[in-house]
Amino acid sequence: MITSLVLAGAAHLLAAATVVALAGGAGATLAAVRLTRLALRSPSARRAVLLLYAAVVAAGLATAAPLLLGPEHRTATAAGSALVAAFAVLGLRALPGRSLPPVRVRLRRLVDAGAPAVALVLAGWLVLLRATVPAPARFAVAALLGVLGIIGLTALTGVHRRPGAATCRVGVTLTLLGLVLLVVLDPGVAAWPLLLAVPPLLVGMLLVAAGAARVVAAEPAPRSPAPAWLRAVVPAVALLLAVGRHLDAGLPTDRTTVLLALAAVPPLVLRELFRAAEARTDRRRGAPAELATVPAGGSPSQVSAAVPAALVAAPVPPPLDGLADGPALLRALGVLGGNPAPAGALLVVELHLPDGDPALRADVLAEAVRRARAVVGRRDLLAQVGGAGFAVVTEAGPMLAYALGDRLLATLTRPYQFGGAGLRVPASIGLAEVGGESPQDVLRQADLARRRAVQLGRDRVEWYDAFLEEQLVRRLDLERELPGAVARGELDLVYQPVLRLGDRQPVGTEAFLRWRSPVLGTVLPDELFPVAADLDIVGELEWWVLDRACRQLVEWTASSRQLWMAVNVTTGELTTPDFVQRTAAVLAAYGVPPEQLLVEVAEPRIGVELSTVVARLAGLRSVGVRTALDDFRAEHASLAQLRRLPIDLLKVGAPVVDAARETQRPLIDVVVNVADRLGLEVVAEDLESAAQVQEARRAGCRYGQGFALARPATAERVEAYFEEFPSASR
Repeated sequence: MITSLVLAGAAHLLAAATVVALAGGAGATLAAVRLTRLALRSPSARRAVLLLYAAVVAAGLATAAPLLLGPEHRTATAAGSALVAAFAVLGLRALPGRSLPPVRVRLRRLVDAGAPAVALVLAGWLVLLRATVPAPARFAVAALLGVLGIIGLTALTGVHRRPGAATCRVGVTLTLLGLVLLVVLDPGVAAWPLLLAVPPLLVGMLLVAAGAARVVAAEPAPRSPAPAWLRAVVPAVALLLAVGRHLDAGLPTDRTTVLLALAAVPPLVLRELFRAAEARTDRRRGAPAELATVPAGGSPSQVSAAVPAALVAAPVPPPLDGLADGPALLRALGVLGGNPAPAGALLVVELHLPDGDPALRADVLAEAVRRARAVVGRRDLLAQVGGAGFAVVTEAGPMLAYALGDRLLATLTRPYQFGGAGLRVPASIGLAEVGGESPQDVLRQADLARRRAVQLGRDRVEWYDAFLEEQLVRRLDLERELPGAVARGELDLVYQPVLRLGDRQPVGTEAFLRWRSPVLGTVLPDELFPVAADLDIVGELEWWVLDRACRQLVEWTASSRQLWMAVNVTTGELTTPDFVQRTAAVLAAYGVPPEQLLVEVAEPRIGVELSTVVARLAGLRSVGVRTALDDFRAEHASLAQLRRLPIDLLKVGAPVVDAARETQRPLIDVVVNVADRLGLEVVAEDLESAAQVQEARRAGCRYGQGFALARPATAERVEAYFEEFPSASR
């Protein structure tokens, strides 16, 4: 598309201004359509997406200025560029997951970018012809090109915790570059130079939409190292070419050129001072120590500082006297990290030792170190990092380092024989590449990966990547903000109608929790409840949901609608001794008929609590509350225990509903047949296509729920939806 438009303009089949307008309009239209879909699909990112939408639309309109205004378009295009920049900056700042790194890190990044940015500004100053561009405008344009250039290079080559946001920044930079070219290039001399603005404009707007889509999809950052050397090489090459052109033209050196050349010196000096300060800090911190635990409620700045600080000064246990100490570990990491290219890896190993007997813990740790020595290579370094683990520094590449982690895991988790009994000790290993980072940063990265391995269930090796750190910051923010969410009135419910498949009449709704945080945006249950479980506030949230759902049910019942209201409970809360009594009290307080409440418990979470779950479900039915088994997996064990559960409804997901191969009987038919024999109604949930709805109805499912039927919405919107069905009832 770009090539066709540019060729048409170059061949004078179309005027250059027309080509620019068509390219800008096409790019803006394509990007706006995609951004519109994102805004509709992701409420939590809607504000950011709409601001980026406004930016690409403004860019599309600005490209029409050369066609409409001719040579006098520059003022209008410049004003449009300013509008694009304003909308884009606001949109980028509003993208989900944004968090500021520590001040020290931001200053270091600014200093690192200083010299390349000045080089690009100087190159732009030398390239722009004095005869055609006045000095103030020449400097302003050169500065803008330099800033845009360094932003683009940083976005392309930096280590990104949010690759989608980086893609958006590249797109914004290219779009602004295209608009700047429209302002700078003089169509009065020749119109064809305007065609140079077409590629950055079109590609830039499309990248804005693509980056926003990656942010909404929460796509993790790639693990491969970024080519950071480009940030130094590209400005240097650009400056050399500009100087060569300047000298070839025989132009004298002016004061601005000299001042810009001198301006590159302070960033270089500051960068070396930063490096020296970091080296002194590393030497002062000494031996690494206990594996880090970032404090709950810590700020993002604490994430960068707490891990290395906690890894630095605990006494070495007597069984580990043979391991390298902290300074030796830091020196080894410093030697490997002296080259920006990856030159090895660090593995941080945590053994989840048994509590109690200190002598047993010491014996296990000593045996673990002996086993590790037999696995690592002769050139690998074993070092102490606290009383429950150790570190391994290896010169092996990424794949070999990961294989080493697997071998360590296999040998460390074999049973330890003490006193005639075997003791199995779980282990978690974090792995980070060494190269271009300070020893403290590598140590922090490996420990973050170790923490991730623990979170995912132990007995595993996890790589560090930038997205991992983003997740940790997000987790800390959630832990800090969630405890007061109820008191601050930040919780909300949305309701998804349940329809009778025979006539598509609504028969009930299911309540879903949403946390509308002014700090974190909209947080969904899948992210919210794991944090609530760790904070031990799941019960508080679930009772709030039950109370609010019953209150809403009263309002709908007042309009003569006999609908059920389904609420989800965890097995932990369901099995509390007073759950039935408290539920009955809430119903009585609002005057809700018990049969209009449906309590759902997820089948995969029943586990060993089956007998207690059976008792609580039976208690609920005894007071008139209906019960449902959610997320039914339709496995052999599930079918076997189904007879024991006192439930009224069985909810199955789309994988059970989807039609099987011709040689197999559809699984949904089996489930419906079993449910009929047990006197249960089947609700097919998560239906996202008309084919799934049809298959569920064919199999005999009486009720259905999912996006293909009705989406979750606020109480007001669901009420308006109900108005379309005056006779809706259970």
